[in-house]
Amino acid sequence: MDKGRLEAFSDGVIAIIITIMVLEMKAPHGTDLAALYPMLSVFLSYVLSFVYLGIYWNNHHHMLHVTELVSGGILWANLHLLFWLSLIPFVTGWMGENHFAPAPTAVYGVVLFMAAIAYWILQRTIISKHGHDSLLAVAIGKDYKGKLSQALYLIAIPSAFFHQWIAGAIYVLVALLWLVPDKRIERVLSDSRKS
Repeated sequence: MDKGRLEAFSDGVIAIIITIMVLEMKAPHGTDLAALYPMLSVFLSYVLSFVYLGIYWNNHHHMLHVTELVSGGILWANLHLLFWLSLIPFVTGWMGENHFAPAPTAVYGVVLFMAAIAYWILQRTIISKHGHDSLLAVAIGKDYKGKLSQALYLIAIPSAFFHQWIAGAIYVLVALLWLVPDKRIERVLSDSRKS
């Protein structure tokens, strides 16, 4: 099966998710800058979620670049990832509207953690289809950054009930870890072209 349709579908779903998120942000009724202050938590949660979706879109694109064949298992693993990403507008709105209250902040972390697990499952499914010596397998290696991200989410989720700003700081930290584009796949592709 060609990967083009999978890529196009995934790009479309992520674009719709971002659109839904921005449409849920309501403009204030006041006309001065002070009217924006009550919306600060909504805006900050939107920015964080936008960055996360951008990171997933970027890394998904790189991963599919080294994917040659798509199987039914890969399609289902990709849908599993898109399911968790599709929940981001809901948890973003809930967390932002409630000023980073403990339960919404923890549930936000659960969705991020499950999206990370779903991404890992998609990676493993692609690697099992293409072999453990494939470009993706070589590029991912031991995936310390992915494992660290999952561990940080597991710390952040219960932290939200003690102090939600600790959880928020961890979510920002994980985003910053991935904000710098992941060069592993590009490096492996470059090396394979040279040889």
